[in-house]
Amino acid sequence: MTTTIRIGTRGSALALAQARWTQQQLQRLLPGRPAELVIITTSGDRFVDRPLSAIGGKGLFVKEIEEALAAGRIDCAVHSMKDLPAELAPGLALAAVPERVDPRDVLLCRGGHNLAALPAGARLGTSSLRRMALVHALRPGLDLLPLRGNVDTRLRKLDAGELDAIIIAAAGLHRLGLTRPAAQPLDPAEFLPAIGQGALAIETRCDDVALVSALEHAPTRITTAAERAFLIRVGGSCRTPLAAHATLAGARLELRALIASPDGRQVIRGQRSGAATEAAALGGALAEELLGRGGEAILRALTAW
Repeated sequence: MTTTIRIGTRGSALALAQARWTQQQLQRLLPGRPAELVIITTSGDRFVDRPLSAIGGKGLFVKEIEEALAAGRIDCAVHSMKDLPAELAPGLALAAVPERVDPRDVLLCRGGHNLAALPAGARLGTSSLRRMALVHALRPGLDLLPLRGNVDTRLRKLDAGELDAIIIAAAGLHRLGLTRPAAQPLDPAEFLPAIGQGALAIETRCDDVALVSALEHAPTRITTAAERAFLIRVGGSCRTPLAAHATLAGARLELRALIASPDGRQVIRGQRSGAATEAAALGGALAEELLGRGGEAILRALTAW
């Protein structure tokens, strides 16, 4: 009897789209090996009425899935890379990093305004501390309102007039096949994406890495490794606005990153480049630089708060 590959996923439309893509790829690469989805409700799905920063951060989207993986109830898990904590649970591995899609944030506005043209007091929805800090810094005077829920829920609130604008990940629209002609991509050099945004993380038990290794995309592994090395060295809490985005040109890696205060009054930015083979070292070095230039003081103030 052929063993079925059990793929763990959240039940949101976006999570299911990502898991179904993984299922299709595995069935293509491993013909004759069936794969099925196992839907797992996470703490992040249950507590949708509060900001993630108030209830434990993005790790709440993976905790129960990792528990199922460690217990052997599933064989692999599909996560959005940006939801993956800096440290994985013991016995688990980041087994494959598929090719990344558009990592940028996009702005959707009623009336077609861009970020600079939004009138003072316009209601912009986002619950991301990173996005909030950058909007405060780049466009002060807007009314920032909490916005959680799946992509469809966020779009409905915009279309219903509850909000004048929202910021969401381009990758979410892409993976759901949603076309929004008025979507305005935000320059990633200025509006730095979340760490790992646009990438998937396929997690397995350490002994089962080979099961999904065919899904690996080496350039995406390198760029996200640099971003995650920055995250690990900074060690920011769920109340810390952080961002990092790496790009690869041949064998040369370029990394931009920032540490910000939630009100956007302090945004410590930096940029480094180096060999692709030194991705983790590059991320750690840029983290050290930003911590020394004021980032550590921001982290201390947030910890005290």
